[in-house]
Amino acid sequence: MAQVLEFKLPDLGEGLTEAEIVRWLVQVGDVVAVDQPVVEVETAKAMVEVPCPYGGVVTARFGEEGTELPVGAPLLTVAVGPPADGGNTGGSGNVLVGYGTSEAPARRRRVRSVAADGTARSTASAPPAPAPVAGPVPVISPLVRRLAREGGLDLRQLSGSGPDGLILRADVENALRGKAAPAPVAQETPAPAPAVRDGVRIPLKGVRGAVADKLSRSRREIPDATCWVAADATELLRARAAMNAGTGPKISLLALLARICTAALARYPELNSYVDTEAREVVRLDHLHLGFAAQTERGLVVPVVRDAHGRDAESLGAEFARLTDAARSGTLTPGELTGGTFTLNNYGVFGVDGSTPIINHPEAAMLGVGRIVPKPWVHEGELAVRQVVQLSLTFDHRVCDGGTAGGFLRYVADCVEQPAVLLRTL
Repeated sequence: MAQVLEFKLPDLGEGLTEAEIVRWLVQVGDVVAVDQPVVEVETAKAMVEVPCPYGGVVTARFGEEGTELPVGAPLLTVAVGPPADGGNTGGSGNVLVGYGTSEAPARRRRVRSVAADGTARSTASAPPAPAPVAGPVPVISPLVRRLAREGGLDLRQLSGSGPDGLILRADVENALRGKAAPAPVAQETPAPAPAVRDGVRIPLKGVRGAVADKLSRSRREIPDATCWVAADATELLRARAAMNAGTGPKISLLALLARICTAALARYPELNSYVDTEAREVVRLDHLHLGFAAQTERGLVVPVVRDAHGRDAESLGAEFARLTDAARSGTLTPGELTGGTFTLNNYGVFGVDGSTPIINHPEAAMLGVGRIVPKPWVHEGELAVRQVVQLSLTFDHRVCDGGTAGGFLRYVADCVEQPAVLLRTL
């Protein structure tokens, strides 16, 4: 006799308490294999495919796409019975914490629908096709859903231009532009009076909510201070050009700045720490996990390069590129977005010179880098046009005084101005 088991939304990472259903990967009546992904959810950290630890027939789903569920809430139920026909039923017994229950979850290969008499009919699954009007809406991006919701647009009336009918942001924007076009109005019909509105309300949830909570906590708990210095980056740019003149992997400017950071933190380890408020202790760390700010369609995220202190510029550059691609595609795992000990923020990509960044709690410091622009500069006693950058350091004043922060920043500036300084101190 079949046993119906309830699968609850698992803990998906550090401190995450809820997740939004983005896309169901199974229907009621489908047969699922052990550890098969059954739903795609968005947390405050990343997009995650959640695998089910049971094998059997899906008997119920809880929550429509776009619904936010707390961790521990029922996700779906599965009828589990003896594999009389050779099907894959039962449970994996794995604990779902983090990203999944196995390294290579099985994908759905066959689908069975439940007939009126309760028996299951097996059919080979065909390539996915665009969802019909009555079925799930083929939308992956929560941003697309939000644009449609705010614009009062019914996604079921759209035909997606993406793969397999996937509805893209451009589809929604085109539909909204068409919707906004004024309809013909008879001359004798008076124009309606403008509606009185109090603005658009945007919920603080998901990535934006997590960022808001973290920044607010940083401002509440950390007595931060900022110091800054202008530096001549001409020689650093020349050194990078020389390094990239060969046929090997190209080194990014961010990778060189990161390598300078790792050397500076080795000299000033006070800034690679955090404050344990309950114990009233500064915890100085023996490892460096370097976070870097990346702007994506889902908002600002801070991927983390593990063990950055043991990497050279080429290795740092390769990891930056990998994590940036994952951030833009929304496939970063919770583990790739947590555990940072120091953050490098290159806000120069936005065309600004300076900033006073907010520390990424519970870290102790963040280095900010502005744009590099040609400016008048006194070089070797003469006025010249040089490539100048502004560097800023925001630090937790509990972990060190201004002398330490100034020494760190001055060392970074010296390495930017004379890259040979870095070689002398290695």
